[in-house]
Formats: sequence, C-alpha cells, structure tokens
Amino acid sequence: MLKKPLVGFVIGFFCLSSVFSGGNSERASTNSEPDWVRDPYKKYDRQLNVAAVGSGNSRESAEKSALGNLVGIFGMSIQVDEKITESYAEAVKNGAAAQWSQNTIIDSNIITSTGLDSLVGAETGEVWYDGKGVYYTVAFLNKAKAAQVYTDMIKANQAMIDNLIDMSEAEKNTLEGYARYKFAAVIADISVSYGNLLSVIGRPQNLKRGDDYRLEARNIISSIPVGLTVKNDKSNRIQGAFAKALTQLGFRSGGNFRYMLDVNIVTSPVDLPGNINVFTRIELNADLKDTSTGVVLVPFSYNTREGHTTQAEADNRAYTVAERKINEDYAVLLEDYLSGLLPKR
Repeated sequence: MLKKPLVGFVIGFFCLSSVFSGGNSERASTNSEPDWVRDPYKKYDRQLNVAAVGSGNSRESAEKSALGNLVGIFGMSIQVDEKITESYAEAVKNGAAAQWSQNTIIDSNIITSTGLDSLVGAETGEVWYDGKGVYYTVAFLNKAKAAQVYTDMIKANQAMIDNLIDMSEAEKNTLEGYARYKFAAVIADISVSYGNLLSVIGRPQNLKRGDDYRLEARNIISSIPVGLTVKNDKSNRIQGAFAKALTQLGFRSGGNFRYMLDVNIVTSPVDLPGNINVFTRIELNADLKDTSTGVVLVPFSYNTREGHTTQAEADNRAYTVAERKINEDYAVLLEDYLSGLLPKR
C-alpha cells in the first residue's frame, strides 16, 4: 500500500498558524561553520525538541530538506495509507467532516499543510550559508507544543467519531450506517498516526484503530438484506449472477428489504440482411434502489447483440454474454459505490 507522511487535512480546535510562528534568523556569511550544522541539539535542547538539519542550494531547498529529515526521524510510525488520506480529503472537500464535527468554526480549523515533507507544527530555525553555494537550516518540533496540538486534534477527531457512531440499531443497519462506520475508520487511522507521533516524543496514547470500525462496517453489510427481482430471465442465469455479486460483498437475502435490486431484460431479434446468422439484441437494466425513498442508488445497464445459426441459439449466447458481463463488472461497480459513500447528517 502507498503511504504518505502525516500531512494533509487535520481537525483541531484552533488555527495552528496562530500557535506556531516561525522565528528564523539567517547567517548568510562565510564565517566558520556553526556547531548546530553537525548536531542540531547544540542549539535546540533535546529534552524540549526533535530537530534535524537539511541543506540545499537555496534557503527554500534547505528548509525542505530539513523538514524531510525531521519527518524521517519519526519514520513509518506517522505515515498514513494514501487511500486513507484521499478519503479524508474527499470528506473535507464535500463537507462531510464539518457536518460531524462539534466545532462550530470548523472551516477555519481544517488545515492544509505546506507539503509532503512537513509536519503539523514543525518550524525552521537557524540558517547558515557556507559561501560555496550551500545553505544549511534546522527544522524542529517543540515537544510540549506538539503534544498540546496533537492531543487536541485527537480529541476533536474522537468527538467526530462519537457523533458518527451514535445512532439507533435501525439507523445502523443501513448503507448510511455503513458509511458512517467507514468514515469513522478513516478518522481513527489518522488519529492513530497522531498518537504514534506523540509516542515518539514520550506522550503515548491508547487509541482505537480504524480496523475495529471497519470490522463493524462489514458486520453492518452482512446484516442488510437486499431483495432481487429479475424480469425475463433465462433459467435464472441473470438472477444467479447478480445474487453472486451481492453475496461476494457480504449482503444477505431474506427478511424485510430496505434495498431492492430490480433487473429488467428485453431481448429482440435483429435482422441483418445478407448475413447467414440470425441475431438477438439483449438490453439489461439493473437499479439498486432504496425502497424507503425510491431513489436509485446504483444504476447498471448493458446491451449488445449476439448471433448464431438459430434464434434460440442467438438468445442463449446473448444471455451467456450478459451473465459474463455481470460476473466481471457488477461487484466492482457496487464495491466502488460503497467505497465512495460519505455519511450525511
């Protein structure tokens, strides 16, 4: 799985830019090399900070290098799977994160970090130019300030998770309930990365992991019955293909159907003058609906024509190809829909 450093979208109770302000001082001279170039802790107390030095042919590149080296100190512990960060970014973009936050000024507290090589709260400090085209600088993270900020972000994220999973059993066992637990898992994974950072600086946390919420999301899917009706099937082949796809994703049959997959098949002969074969056109439409609202959640359509020496064989071939198409595509389509669900309030 691709992973990214701890960057991107974070939830807090206050704007981080007001907490951390850079206080850089630059020594652009050819004076002798300062001792912090070799050891940043000569300048920044190891008990109070985590620090790293970077270099480059400009001040900007040196700062980027230093921030990247600072991230490297924390290593894999603060990295988040790329799909998780993308899911969270999408939720922020669509307003889902703000909807479930208890913070009334959430818009000002969703912070975008400056780049892939930065940490929330990291600062750059001393700068030195060696007179030969190379700049050196220090990136540091104050432990006390970081502990305060990351702890607050974890608390804010947990409050959002609590809001998401606070629902009745009837609400829970729906696709909306599934979406809420899936999003809770995303937030939990981000909080775990914050907790890992706090552990590195000596402030360990005991946090619930995203997989715990994903397990409950899978349990929700397995409790949701989906009805299936197919018109104009042939030996239940199309019904069997759709039923297989639903089963693969964990849905069950039987009970009171909140969701219904309605499938309609229309076949018709096609006359192609001069062709020794006869042809059948098959048109298939399948709509997964929420029966409580009548809204079509996932539409699926397919049409093609197939030929053979007799109409019966052309019909049979048309159903065979449609069955194969369902087996190849429908579970993927439905899984993509489930993966993209964001909870609405």
